Amino acid sequence: MSSLGISTCERRFKSAEQLLNNTIHQRIAHIEQFPQILGLNDSFFVADIEEIRRQHDLWVSHLHFIRPFYAVKCNTDTTLLKVLRQLDVGFDCASIDEIHTVLSLGTHPNNIIFANPCKAPEAIAFAHKVGVKKTTFDNLDELDKIKKHMPDAQLLLRIFANDHTAIVALGEKYGAPLESTHALLMRARDLDIDVVGISFHIGSGASDPNAIRKAVAHSRVVWKIAQSVGFSLKILDIGGGFQPTESLFEPMATAVCSAISEASFPEKTTFIAEPGRFYARNVFTLVCRVFSRRVSTTESLEALEMLYQNDGVYGNFMNGLIEKEEYTPILIRSRINDDLARKTGDHTYTIWGPTCDSTDCVSRKSTFACEVKVGDFLVYKNMGAYTSATATRFNGFSSQKDTIYICSGSDDYS
Repeated sequence: MSSLGISTCERRFKSAEQLLNNTIHQRIAHIEQFPQILGLNDSFFVADIEEIRRQHDLWVSHLHFIRPFYAVKCNTDTTLLKVLRQLDVGFDCASIDEIHTVLSLGTHPNNIIFANPCKAPEAIAFAHKVGVKKTTFDNLDELDKIKKHMPDAQLLLRIFANDHTAIVALGEKYGAPLESTHALLMRARDLDIDVVGISFHIGSGASDPNAIRKAVAHSRVVWKIAQSVGFSLKILDIGGGFQPTESLFEPMATAVCSAISEASFPEKTTFIAEPGRFYARNVFTLVCRVFSRRVSTTESLEALEMLYQNDGVYGNFMNGLIEKEEYTPILIRSRINDDLARKTGDHTYTIWGPTCDSTDCVSRKSTFACEVKVGDFLVYKNMGAYTSATATRFNGFSSQKDTIYICSGSDDYS
């Protein structure tokens, strides 16, 4: 990259950071001005919708021949979905509600894949009713249900795949072993159901290029088996699990390209994927407020001091439990504490969420450059993936949080 290109990227980054920081500080000023307004003291998101396009540009630059179908389960934010639809991204849905959500935005049923290999009969019937035909399967019973409730389905056989480095392994739950694929395809043929493709998913947050190479190679083997049975396949779905940073995404994308090239799929094959966190993670920043604190009253150096904030693992930090996510909060000092003495130097705290459950620990050890006071704010970046989508109302705390939308680019997504 030329020095001019680097300079341009740096300016864009600084501009985006400045807009984000200004927006956060404006919201904080509003909170501090009107502390009595119910709900205003809840945690809140700031979403930069230009980041969605940046991620899409990154995808296209490396995998231009693979159409992404966004994994709706990752984050169902309506504005996020609308922008993705404008970018001609399809949608990977796993439930009636997810299908209904994307259809309500004007999405054509052809741009939806019902990528859940094990579906309830009523879910299959609903998809059939609204015109969603592409769906996955990996077992005999699923074929019987599909024959009854969606006889005109366009099926993709999901085969076993697994990346041992993945944050969440999916292979132990879904995916037909290679040795069972012939029997499944024969059963589909006997039921007169059309199989149009192969799918796999190596795991959420995967990072081993060899895993995806192996999955593509196995897909080509099953493709040939399907052809021998009499099916004319058209689609290869390489699943999701792609990391959002270019340094982690590029090696996986390179592996995909080389594996597909080596496998020599038919010329008119359609390639799709199911990225979720790739699009959503970097878009959202979460801002929490410290509402309580426990400081040491002794000279003991063993026990860390504690902060209690207004969001936790039963809210937008569920990934701390599921994926062992480690968080690095950024401190914003509240103006209400300006008149209070504040100790300087490194201060390390355990950070807890608001519920009464001792599992509700956001961070066992977070260090700040100064003392943190009650009323201060903690900023968490990259909070778009599996945050609001997994939030609960445990202990009576609200799962609904305000989102402030910004656009650090020049395009109008209104």
